[in-house]
Amino acid sequence: MLIGLNHRTAPVAVRERFWIPESRRPETVVQLSRAEGIEEVIVLATCNRTEFLIWTNDVTLAANSVMRLLSREYGMKLCEWKLFYRLLDEAALLHIFRVASSLDSLVVGEPQIVRQVKEGWKQAQNLGASGRSLDAVVEKALSVSKRVRYETAIGTLAVSIPNAAVELTRQVLGTLEGKQVLLIGAGKMSELSARGLLNHGAATVKVMSRTIEHATELAQKLGGTAVPFEERWRHMSQADVILSSTSCPHIILSREEVEVLVRGRQRHPLVIVDVALPRDIDPQVRHVKDVFLYDLDDVENVVSHNVAERKASAAAAEKILEAEAQDFRRDLAAQRIVPTIVALRHRLNEICRQEVDSFCRENGPVTEDQNEILTAVISRVTQRITGSLARELKELPEKVQQEQMTAAVERLFHLETPDTALAGTRFE
Repeated sequence: MLIGLNHRTAPVAVRERFWIPESRRPETVVQLSRAEGIEEVIVLATCNRTEFLIWTNDVTLAANSVMRLLSREYGMKLCEWKLFYRLLDEAALLHIFRVASSLDSLVVGEPQIVRQVKEGWKQAQNLGASGRSLDAVVEKALSVSKRVRYETAIGTLAVSIPNAAVELTRQVLGTLEGKQVLLIGAGKMSELSARGLLNHGAATVKVMSRTIEHATELAQKLGGTAVPFEERWRHMSQADVILSSTSCPHIILSREEVEVLVRGRQRHPLVIVDVALPRDIDPQVRHVKDVFLYDLDDVENVVSHNVAERKASAAAAEKILEAEAQDFRRDLAAQRIVPTIVALRHRLNEICRQEVDSFCRENGPVTEDQNEILTAVISRVTQRITGSLARELKELPEKVQQEQMTAAVERLFHLETPDTALAGTRFE
């Protein structure tokens, strides 16, 4: 099961409410892994999505556990539960394939999502929250992602968030020639955005971060200047473009502060691009005269104008995903029936051996050669029966039908099946 919300289903104001900071993710993973109905869980939290990938035998209990956590930790009201999509089985599998292949990203084809999926998975593994089942799902999703990037042009057609930030800036200023840029935050997004602005003519780049060391490191890469946070007002008043991308959990620039900031600018336009989640800049700043504030929702609008160019590649990628999902579902179906088939083979062998022993007691013992022949015949008969049954069960189109037929076999033969399939067991 997959529960979550993303840029397609919720605006940035909602996404930032339920965004899980990096510092709180381990705690969240542990809490959910111990919650009712949840056997395995992976948490994926980015600027565009908060999602819970869950392995469960009771979807109602598992969903309720997620709902309680969101209510307790993030103040979710019952009416807001409808904002979260809840996907089961095949739909959940296809969704995580799309996510890993960046088909569900704000910027279709962007490469960062693969790293984010791997990080969320690794964290869950380290905490003991992801086991054999979700490991298999994520491994397959990453494999599908590689195939999509290799066999389609989806990665080469991506319009990145930094590129969208450049486009928004040019819409206001017309040209970036000679403009001064101030970066708040020294992460990868700041670096990529700054390079885009410099490539389009920006004159100078200043970098401001929580630590002057991080700011200095990025400034050296960009050929810019690191500035201390304590001098932010002077440098913000001089900038033409401010790009903010920090991991700060609260607003760092309010409307009142911006109103003071622009008083001495003589109607000189100021572009502020906020690509952080939660947002760094007070949304009310967009109402300050001569200030043009853009956030992730605005970036999405820029990206959406380029969707037509990527439709053909996305369609080809979707076909790959659907085929891979069908293959994986068949593999899962086969794994579900393995314990029953193994138990049935043992049971049939036991029945046949009992009948042979009964025959020998009534008619006298058999020679060693005869016993080997009987053993071989028993093995071939049980293998033929269980192999045929395995194929029938695997080919059932619906999971419910497969479960019903499997349960019937277990009742008929009084089988006690193990909880999980035996590793390496195969049936032809």
